[in-house]
Amino acid sequence: MSEAGAVSEATRRRIGELRTAIALHDYRYHVLDDPEISDADYDLLMRELRTLEAGHPELITADSPTQRVGAAPLETFAVVEHQVPMLSLENAFSEDEVRSFERRVRERLGTPDEDIEYAAEPKLDGLAISITYRDGVLVRAATRGDGTRGEDVTANVRAIRAVPLRLRGQPPALLEVRGEVFMPLAGFARMNAAALERGEKTFVNPRNAAAGAVRQLDPRVSASRPLDVFLYGLGAVEGGVPPTRQSELLAQLRSYGLRTCPEAQVVRGVAGCLGYFARLGAARTRLPYQIDGVVYKVDRRDWQEQLGFVSRAPRWALAHKFPADEAETVIRAVEFQAGRTGAVTPVARLEPVFVGGVTVSNATLHNMDEVARKDVRVGDTVVVRRAGDVIPEVVRVVPGRRPAGAQPVQLPSHCPVCGSPVAREEGEAIARCTGGFRCTAQRREALKHLAGRRALDIDGLGDRIIDQLVEHDLVRTPAELYTLDVATLAKLDRMGEKSARNLVAAIDASRKTTLPRLLFALGIRDVGESTALALAQHFGDIEALMEADELQVRQVPDVGPVVAAHVVRYFADPANRELIAALRAHGVGWQPMAAPRAAEMPLGGLTFVLTGKLTHMTREAASEALLALGAKVAGSVSKKTNYVVAGEEAGSKLDKARSLGVPVIDEAALIAVLEKKERPGA
Repeated sequence: MSEAGAVSEATRRRIGELRTAIALHDYRYHVLDDPEISDADYDLLMRELRTLEAGHPELITADSPTQRVGAAPLETFAVVEHQVPMLSLENAFSEDEVRSFERRVRERLGTPDEDIEYAAEPKLDGLAISITYRDGVLVRAATRGDGTRGEDVTANVRAIRAVPLRLRGQPPALLEVRGEVFMPLAGFARMNAAALERGEKTFVNPRNAAAGAVRQLDPRVSASRPLDVFLYGLGAVEGGVPPTRQSELLAQLRSYGLRTCPEAQVVRGVAGCLGYFARLGAARTRLPYQIDGVVYKVDRRDWQEQLGFVSRAPRWALAHKFPADEAETVIRAVEFQAGRTGAVTPVARLEPVFVGGVTVSNATLHNMDEVARKDVRVGDTVVVRRAGDVIPEVVRVVPGRRPAGAQPVQLPSHCPVCGSPVAREEGEAIARCTGGFRCTAQRREALKHLAGRRALDIDGLGDRIIDQLVEHDLVRTPAELYTLDVATLAKLDRMGEKSARNLVAAIDASRKTTLPRLLFALGIRDVGESTALALAQHFGDIEALMEADELQVRQVPDVGPVVAAHVVRYFADPANRELIAALRAHGVGWQPMAAPRAAEMPLGGLTFVLTGKLTHMTREAASEALLALGAKVAGSVSKKTNYVVAGEEAGSKLDKARSLGVPVIDEAALIAVLEKKERPGA
């Protein structure tokens, strides 16, 4: 190995020239689709660079094109916390749904008669990815995961030649780009052909192949797969000038050397959206990659911010899916399954059929009303549909192929799992097992829900362990999770003492939670995260909610009569009240939120609106901290707003605050308010 001081200036210069040249050729090949040199000449440049770096390893840098692969295989993926959540999209399957989406956009923006411009692009059938660059150098890549936390797949993404290790131009100091990793159809075909020649197993479809390649623990395997990437969005950003339109964002990404979809276009109004959908549908089979629909995004980014989000999807974007793949097969049997809420659901057991890229042997029949409406019988030939990753469903019966003696489907009078009576309330389509936690199927699903990341977040309590806890009757209610000890858990299959200790520690850590998480974890029918938060904000603590009647619950924003009835019925059940008492007895605790006496709290009676990016905390954490001090946190600015907290890159909310004369404070002032527990300026 040579000493750094002995390296000639000519060698340093040549290494720099080679890296620059290779980066340029990667850019021309992958981004511009306009290569200047042949593959053979490219390989010569790479070979020369490898030779020089081998002789002078002290000059190797992380962004050198020779360093795409080189990490040792991992034992497991590290968890990545997304600084900005990776959201999913609302789906549409018909023109009417697209028209409804576009109408809602115009109404919310206050432009009912104006045609909105949308950035339209194909919906890739790949794996969502986040790639972070600091000072222009790739530092991390992660999968979407659950939207809040994903897997660190940096080593594997570095191996994708379409992903630059160093950006061009003058990118922001921190730039997190988001997009889709996919496998081009030609590369997929070549890979499967080579696997057949070697006598190896082939992949079913390009999406599974791409997802499997990115989630390989050995980066060398990922590097051997023909992966590609299109980028289309942003996560965390520090510095730089933000683009004002989605279409400008794509151009900006291309200027940094990042690959974007060449089929992306700006269209106007619902007619432009539907026209784009029709054109992409007609061209679908000629595209070099697999798509399952198109995506529409409001082009103006200030309007995106104004529209905001609902639950975990943006109001300013929509995925318009192509018609689902369908196939015919035969129903061999119909069985019934019990779910978390006791719903007893008919499931068709099918003659296996290949549809939508996978072999399907089961399909949902939804409920008995659907069974009757479609007149589904055992022995029928049926059309089965599979769209994307959704559960396959029976679409319709083929009447002319019904055999003699086809058996009608009967709802069981007792739960197939626990034997408890099955009841069907008047006006409801779904029948339910009345066994509650006595039913092992309900108990199993309830425990899985309660342990989930967005509920009590019990790390390590996965499906396999829960199945064993239920099978051996070690946990009969969620509260009994808190009675488990190391000795009991260590006896479970594939659970050593160390793993048992870790799980006991995770269960213990989950005793401290928040009221919204607790309400969501209880699994009340139709109470998702947003509704749980609204209930917590309105009632302040669980005791007030437990004593509320339907009329009082309906006073909660966005809670209608059906959800209110479910909430009241849940807390009227003595078994559920006993569960909450047992959780308290086992040390599960939560902080009350903006209680009815919020006026007596430090920030009682004040309404805050958060806008822009906060650097020392997430907006969710800031909201929770404000709520804990009695404040209200609103999503839009009005004359009733007391303060707007403006972070970096604040947009239209800041402008509206100034126009209304609403006081604006920065993040430093917010932190002072939270630390001192005093009103701004006090």
